Amino acid sequence: MKIVIAGGTGFIGREVCRVLINEGHSAIILTRHAGNYTPSADPQSRFVQWDGMTLGPWAQECEGADVVINLSGAPIADSRWTDKRKQELIDSRVQPTQALLRAIPTWKNKPHTFISASGIGFYGARGEEELNETSTPGKGFLSDLSQVWEKTAMEAEGMGLRVIPIRFGMVLGPDGGALSKMTLPFRLFLGGPVLPGTQFVSWIHRTDLARLILFVITHSAVIGPVNGVAPEAVTMRDFCTTLGKSMNRPSWFPVPEFVLEIALGELATMLTTGQRVHPQKALKSGFSYSYPTLQEALPSILGKSGTQGT
Repeated sequence: MKIVIAGGTGFIGREVCRVLINEGHSAIILTRHAGNYTPSADPQSRFVQWDGMTLGPWAQECEGADVVINLSGAPIADSRWTDKRKQELIDSRVQPTQALLRAIPTWKNKPHTFISASGIGFYGARGEEELNETSTPGKGFLSDLSQVWEKTAMEAEGMGLRVIPIRFGMVLGPDGGALSKMTLPFRLFLGGPVLPGTQFVSWIHRTDLARLILFVITHSAVIGPVNGVAPEAVTMRDFCTTLGKSMNRPSWFPVPEFVLEIALGELATMLTTGQRVHPQKALKSGFSYSYPTLQEALPSILGKSGTQGT
């Protein structure tokens, strides 16, 4: 299949491209910085310049695509959530989605599937309540952001496309994401849970997330939102204990909530609250995880030495 991937050069996008290409699919990778990438010798992948907002030559390059995947979006946790930053986070997700939706009607052959990134922040802070794809949205900025993002993507249904928002949990991989930030204090023997420690962390190995995206592409019975998380959520305390063991480091230096609130403002709620999310639709559809437990996922990422691989 010919697959268009917006945001294909990011932390998640790189792995999605690798998995798709390894399975014999071709990838058109839309990026704002195509000039930074050497043209691939692999005819199955190509970098195409776009601005994520307006139609341009990129739209013609995508003609004949079977699937469109939108992974665009500024990193959630890179800076405090000021009003300006919140608008940037919304625009960086909604505007590329709208640009793709404007391009699709110009193609003679329409894609059959539109996959859009979303987040489990959709559910808001719900304590120990187990959440699945039928659960109602919650409250707060992350929920509002996910809802407007998904609502925009769902407009593709009006064009006859199968639309699948994938609600990402904490994505774990060796060269970016949350784990790269969490390992530093552990390497310095200062690792420990963010208090209260009882909040749930719903996570997924990056390779499993890429495999899940491939799975839903090739299983036409899957429709609507899909939770991109591993089968078992863990508490923050258990997550950090397992991380410490994987790195041969103690998990003894808890981070008080008020310290994060002073340092990060509203952004701190990402760490001090959580969601206990179950991948009901993936499991019922027959998806098999390569890394279903944290005890399997972390060593595969960190390596035997307990340090992050490349």
